[in-house]
Amino acid sequence: IASALRSFNGIKRRFSYQIKSEKLVYIDDYAHHPTEINAVHQAVRELYPDKKVLAIFQPHLFSRTRDFADNFAKSLSAFDEVFLLEIYPARELPMEGINSKWLMDKMTNEHKRIVSKEDLIPAILAELHYQKVFLQIANLSIVILNRQYLAMPHLKKFSFKIVRF
Repeated sequence: IASALRSFNGIKRRFSYQIKSEKLVYIDDYAHHPTEINAVHQAVRELYPDKKVLAIFQPHLFSRTRDFADNFAKSLSAFDEVFLLEIYPARELPMEGINSKWLMDKMTNEHKRIVSKEDLIPAILAELHYQKVFLQIANLSIVILNRQYLAMPHLKKFSFKIVRF
């Protein structure tokens, strides 16, 4: 047991700091259920009570989005701002009427918008001058995209180190 504990690297993609500095915090979490999103929201609010939190969420599966839409909307509405990406289909075919716009329309938060994968990095860059916590709640597809973003030279002015990857 002692040997296993010494080599344990932690749980990946559960409140994993990607960037952690005084000026910039970027957290990755694989929360893909409303209860998990609520838990991540509570944790980030306790750790950063005075900072605005921008949640970047990509729903995973059309069926899950349909089945938990009202709960997703309520959970996501608790954040200061939300960027929604299109639903990651994984193994599913699209379902008529079930999309991120439909989910966004259920949210009560006024600071929400749909962002394409292609526009995600520019949208994040536009928010960097605000002292926010960026919380990525999604499947692996935007994690890979954001690895490219985190390596960009314009982030050097924030004096941070990438904690994981």
